[in-house]
Amino acid sequence: MYTLEEITESFTKQSRHILDDMLVGIYLHGSAVMGCFSPDKSDVDLLVVVNSTVPDDIKKRYMDMVTELSSEAPAKGIEMSIIRESDCDPFVYPTPFELHFSIAHLEWYRNDPDDYISKMKGTDKDLAAHVTITRHRGRTLYGKPIEAVFGEVSEDDYFDSIHCDIENAVEDIENDPMYIALNLARVLAYKNEKMVLSKKEGGEWGMNALPVIYRPVLEMALDEYCNNAVPHYDSVSLREYAKYMINEIKRP
Repeated sequence: MYTLEEITESFTKQSRHILDDMLVGIYLHGSAVMGCFSPDKSDVDLLVVVNSTVPDDIKKRYMDMVTELSSEAPAKGIEMSIIRESDCDPFVYPTPFELHFSIAHLEWYRNDPDDYISKMKGTDKDLAAHVTITRHRGRTLYGKPIEAVFGEVSEDDYFDSIHCDIENAVEDIENDPMYIALNLARVLAYKNEKMVLSKKEGGEWGMNALPVIYRPVLEMALDEYCNNAVPHYDSVSLREYAKYMINEIKRP
């Protein structure tokens, strides 16, 4: 398995070769720039900005590179999106993308790459969150500086972007308690205090800001996230926490 630095170095080198004059810049965001990267739980989050539409044959070469490199990355592999510079400033929401990949789509690409290339395009609300993190704490791996590429994401667009992840939290929290518990906290932190936080920072904020009764859920989620613990969540407590958080997030 490659280290984070080896992955980003190889990704940058190969992206420059494949995309050539189309490439505007490559930007690292997510846990890798927010001080909470874990090889066992984190993916390598990358934004690739281009100056024109990417032809399908170039997308195929690029996806072959990304999937091969992702197999050598930490546990969750590479997550990347290619977006056009013209959609970055002024920022367009929901944001169009040229190409996207995460390991959730690996089998689709392996089984039918032509189908993947033809259909993996459209808009993605998650990109508002990715660009906001990039503007606040991202790192330029190649190309133009962040402030020269990415325009401001409005508060409403950023909130809508992160809110999409927790819309069904009450129903889903038992299936993914760590991710949803920490995400709920960071969404509420933004709603109440306009703080742009990682999942870990959201959990830490919640430990101080939320009623004491909900601390055990956050303690277990943080222990799982930070220390690879295997906590025994209580389903009733999880659902009560999720209901409370959703009500707080919806509160005017």
